[in-house]
Amino acid sequence: MPDFLIGTGRCGSTLAYEVLAHHPQVSFVSRLDNRWPRAPRPLRRHGGTIYRRLPSALAARSRLRLGPSEAYPALAREVSAVMTDPYRDLHAEDVTPWLAQRLRTFFDGRAAPGTRLVHKFTGWPRAAFLHEVFPEARFVHMVRDGRAVANSLAQMPWWRGHRGTPGWRFGPLPAGYAEEWERGDQCLVLLAGLGWKAMMDAYEAARAAVPSGQWLEIRYEDLLRDPRKHMELILGFYDLPWTRDFELALDRMRFSTARAEAYRTDLTPRQLALLDASLAAHLHRYGYHT
Repeated sequence: MPDFLIGTGRCGSTLAYEVLAHHPQVSFVSRLDNRWPRAPRPLRRHGGTIYRRLPSALAARSRLRLGPSEAYPALAREVSAVMTDPYRDLHAEDVTPWLAQRLRTFFDGRAAPGTRLVHKFTGWPRAAFLHEVFPEARFVHMVRDGRAVANSLAQMPWWRGHRGTPGWRFGPLPAGYAEEWERGDQCLVLLAGLGWKAMMDAYEAARAAVPSGQWLEIRYEDLLRDPRKHMELILGFYDLPWTRDFELALDRMRFSTARAEAYRTDLTPRQLALLDASLAAHLHRYGYHT
């Protein structure tokens, strides 16, 4: 039975996932699965153990091949593109027997004995869908200030917001959000923020579909400020013990708050004003100030 780490993207989930990958009782789908469709089953199951046994310098160089992955190429190949590239969130009603079986087979074949498999999804939460297939799965939702997410998204070479909503792969904006975008003269940074807001609406709906004891929210900024405290929360939520090996791995990792509010200097005053006005209610719900 897998557990999941989810977030909108550009939200700090990758950092949390890489930290979790160093826990001796965590299995994950490695990037190797994307590149090597016929990878032997033992290698698929024990990729995490191999990754953790590499010397630190070699592990850093090998991360692109052996490190934890969202595994979208592998999921699309072995399960369905429904899982990897939906234009809207996936709901319980989207589950079909064949799709559920493929998804169970995919994760069962990648969990080493005695470990807990944790998989990361970004973009739409997919949590209601995953809960339907894996009723006992737990979800850690990584949250980040929407202004920081919008700023980061707009700088990514793969973000397609410059094509407008017809080309950005996330479907049409809700009517009210579309009107905001028009009032903002179709500002592309605002579109990135509206995308975050629409995603957060989906996360709130998904949270309501999952039992409260199976959902944990962690703010990225809090993780950066106190990594040990918040990793203890995550490990406890997943029923994973705090181990000496994990502590040593955590001590080797860098957590910097230097870019936490980079959006204040990366964006223009008008772009910031548009984001503040649009995202204020959502930001306040998650403890952020405008």
